Amino acid sequence: MGGEAMAEQGQVGVLELRLFQPQDAKAFRDLNEAWIEKYFGMEEHDHEMLGDPVGYILLQGGQIVMAFVDGMAVGCCALIPVSAGVFEVAKMAVFEELRGMGVGRRILAKTIETARAMGATKLTLATNSKLANAIHLYEALGFKHLPPEPSPYSRANVFMETGL
Repeated sequence: MGGEAMAEQGQVGVLELRLFQPQDAKAFRDLNEAWIEKYFGMEEHDHEMLGDPVGYILLQGGQIVMAFVDGMAVGCCALIPVSAGVFEVAKMAVFEELRGMGVGRRILAKTIETARAMGATKLTLATNSKLANAIHLYEALGFKHLPPEPSPYSRANVFMETGL
């Protein structure tokens, strides 16, 4: 479950991007609970995934990209297998004080790169129209809007995909 580390110098200092390790489980949960509680409220599916990211994501063939600054987890993004070559981009979070500084863009770019290396041919995602900055980022990195579809999340009202 290791991965290559990548460090970039930017406005936030040195940002290290690497694949999830078991000791990252609490940070992954905390980063996601913070934004979900702020904007929506936790749902059953959130509790399942955040309570066991190894079992729910990694052991199913997915991956999680984690971001750190000075050893502190500041962001994450998961790839959840949907079908052959298709992954859902999910649970993308950036520490609130670092939003708007390019951290999310770097996490998403690394997530897309990771998906390609895993053999992905398409990425999908579900989000909410309240998260305009996230939607803009997804659009900027090639995601296109889809018609509404069923989702395990009541908050999901924006659906997108991109081919790789």
